[in-house]
Amino acid sequence: MGHGLAAKLIESHLVGGAAVAGEEIALRIDQTLTQDATGTLVMQELEAMGLDRARTEVSVQYVDHNLLQADERNAEDHAFLRSAAGRYGLWFSKPGNGVSHPTHMQRFGVPGKTMAGSDSHTCAAGSLGMLAIGVGGLEVALAIAGEPLYLRMPEIWGIRLTGSLPDWVSAKDVILEMLRRHGVKGAVNRVLEYHGPGVSTLTAMDRHVIANMGAELGATTTVFPADEAVREFLRAEGREEDFTEWTADPDAEYDHTDEIDLSGLRPLIAKPSSPGNVVEVGEVAGEPVGQVVIGSSANPGLRDFAVAAAMVRGRQTDHAVSFDVNPSSREIFEDLTRMGATFDLIAAGARIHQAGCMGCIGMGQAPAEGHNSLRTFPRNFPGRSGTKEDRVWLCSPETAAAAALAGEIIDPRDLAAKLDLAYPRPRLPERASVNTAMLVSPLEPDEARQVQLQRGPNISTLPDAPPLPDELELPVLLRMGDDISTDEISPAGARALPYRSNIPKLAEFTFRGVDGDYPRRAREAGPHAVVAGQNYGQGSSREHAAICPRFLGLAAVIAQSYARIHWQNLANFGVLALEFAQPDDLSRIEPGDVLRLDGLREQLAGGAELTVTNTTRDQRYPLRHRLSTRQVDAVLAGGRIPLLADEH
Repeated sequence: MGHGLAAKLIESHLVGGAAVAGEEIALRIDQTLTQDATGTLVMQELEAMGLDRARTEVSVQYVDHNLLQADERNAEDHAFLRSAAGRYGLWFSKPGNGVSHPTHMQRFGVPGKTMAGSDSHTCAAGSLGMLAIGVGGLEVALAIAGEPLYLRMPEIWGIRLTGSLPDWVSAKDVILEMLRRHGVKGAVNRVLEYHGPGVSTLTAMDRHVIANMGAELGATTTVFPADEAVREFLRAEGREEDFTEWTADPDAEYDHTDEIDLSGLRPLIAKPSSPGNVVEVGEVAGEPVGQVVIGSSANPGLRDFAVAAAMVRGRQTDHAVSFDVNPSSREIFEDLTRMGATFDLIAAGARIHQAGCMGCIGMGQAPAEGHNSLRTFPRNFPGRSGTKEDRVWLCSPETAAAAALAGEIIDPRDLAAKLDLAYPRPRLPERASVNTAMLVSPLEPDEARQVQLQRGPNISTLPDAPPLPDELELPVLLRMGDDISTDEISPAGARALPYRSNIPKLAEFTFRGVDGDYPRRAREAGPHAVVAGQNYGQGSSREHAAICPRFLGLAAVIAQSYARIHWQNLANFGVLALEFAQPDDLSRIEPGDVLRLDGLREQLAGGAELTVTNTTRDQRYPLRHRLSTRQVDAVLAGGRIPLLADEH
């Protein structure tokens, strides 16, 4: 039996455990990626560890999320990150240089390397044949310190691509098709590996679009082969010497398989408010549109912006539509401008914003309540846009630009027929406008040791977490349904994220979208529990969604199932993540019930099964956990940081 690419990448970096699905493994990490919404905690964790200097091949701190400086807080965090990058030997990407994922792909991505990133869309680097995994910030801090990355060995899902994309259908429609088929839980604890003859028809940046949104399927990561398309991309970036070929064996076998005929795809769109709520564009045609936004890590390529520019060239967008364009990197913005496409966008009514995440993380561009906003973004969770009652749809640049012109959702093929519009095939430059002026290289070790961290008043210390008691009696403060996202636990957006370095203040926003009174009730209750349905904690990797509830007294979560990154973050910060052995028991628990766990240490040490008693209703529920021995030790110690402190 031949080996797939994911298996080869894992085997080449395996330093602990056996590559057997479900077993805990340890991987050597070559590169790390952090961004400003998660990076401040990572740098505080490095400080707490007493690290002298990064021990990875490459570690980069990006500033791309919190770019709106409505007051001093974001600017202070940026100064802190710049000083921390200097102190610990990291590259620093200045505000406005670009979204981390495409910028890293352009400047640092190398086939065959591993990367851990404190951003769930780190998996986008799989487009270059990397094994790139989004994790919590503490995992990244440990990787920077030279420690391996621990995770459950995922199953490998081989997706065979055949054919080629027809006109008016692009890479976004490929990943939307996967979401249409399998939903937001379909790839939990799996690696998506794309192979087959259709792969060669996709550019490296097309693959970035698909790999990026593997996170929306719940995947551990996504991998594409490093082939001639990757060599061509690196050549355009002036880095052809970084290319090495990484491909699957011809007779590779996979744990699961699927197949997509690219030539049979049609324009697709994800309806509000889930990336898995996918239908054909034609099914929702005629819905009025108030906003269109093009950009983000989910459609970051020069081609994506150039196609939209070609569609609107010589035309004016509908008078009721705000047409927003967020360049994904300064390099891409330069090339777009050299092509004349920036002028075409501006002349058609586009509002050009700085290179960064912007509205994708709710940092500005909030739509009007109840008005449809079409975005080329990866996520449309409720309220993520910054508007509580939002209506955000996810689609390709072709579908987005068509809606901007028509003022309503329309299949771009139908608009093309009305306007006699040929499918745009913009000629992209053979060489990118490589711009490294906003990348600050690591300082030499002696110089780095002289750097003092610039800590503004908004940057608090990490809160202490006491060890978990052997007996817990916990009131249930919330009962929630399926697919609760980390945005609903600890929201993003321009109001909350400026406090990302101030846990006591950020905690005031916890579960705001579920129950605005939760912070007050949690403080009054002390140690408590919440219960939930399937896929609890989907979405962002930000560990604030574990730290803030923990700060307010959350001791245990009992859910039907968990999203991978949040499950790991809970263990890292001393919150006990348990699962219902009988999923229907969720409906037997009401908010206000008191749950009791006795002999916790003995129960956790005794295996994966344990029991909780509902003392309010005199009921007992069988539970299970999936924690490794290493994770059990961390939870009992109050988190991984106290455990590390005890070890040293």
